[in-house]
Amino acid sequence: MKLWPVVSGVARRTLKNALTNPQIVLPTMLFPLFFFTAFAGGLSQLRHVPGFDFPPGYTAFQFVFVLLQSAAFSGVFTGFGVARDFENGFAKRLLLAAPRRVGIVLGYALAALLRWAVVATVLTIVAFAVGMRIGGGPVDLVGLYVLAMLVNFCGFFWAGGMAMRFRTIQAAPLMQMPVFLVLFFAPVYVPLSLLQGWIEGVATVNPLTYVLETGRGFIAGNPPHVLAAFALAIGMGVAFWWWAFLGLRKAEAAGG
Repeated sequence: MKLWPVVSGVARRTLKNALTNPQIVLPTMLFPLFFFTAFAGGLSQLRHVPGFDFPPGYTAFQFVFVLLQSAAFSGVFTGFGVARDFENGFAKRLLLAAPRRVGIVLGYALAALLRWAVVATVLTIVAFAVGMRIGGGPVDLVGLYVLAMLVNFCGFFWAGGMAMRFRTIQAAPLMQMPVFLVLFFAPVYVPLSLLQGWIEGVATVNPLTYVLETGRGFIAGNPPHVLAAFALAIGMGVAFWWWAFLGLRKAEAAGG
């Protein structure tokens, strides 16, 4: 079997399940919209904190975080689907039918990307509908969404690797919690320069901080440390790709 039929077949089935099952699609859509409403609306007074200087405004400031968060969790939720496929036996049949095993991982990754694209489209429409301003141009916006796409791949490859090692949805906390912690130990509510205490130290060494700050820079039209942010995102993506592929090898060795 050639590679593309495996990739497209896995992606099509996974995406169909994700977008037609209300128990899956509703959390995927509502989760980022809830956070965007809570952060950009309920915490908007933080824009008056001395030293807070983000010209596009607090809505745009939080939009970037929620966009990256939605990208990561669309990948994680796709990892949940991988675990369910092992539980119901579909993944075992897939391993037997697909000699190009790399296509299985790529198919799930493509489904995660397309799943996030739907969420990102809705989130962007809502953000502009409530008056979000941007300072960057088309190239900056492309940079923002490409950066989010890389975060999506990282989220899936991490969660998919865990799913293929444990092969049960009971491993969901192990897939989700590390991603949640990395996201919320970044400068979520205010810029890094305004953080104090231990959270400043943690945020400073958190690689997602630089991805997040660069994303916010893109939407403001003045992105900092672009090369470092993309290098970190690509580097994590490559590392987690190997994590996922080795997880598939473990699933094969265990007989699916």
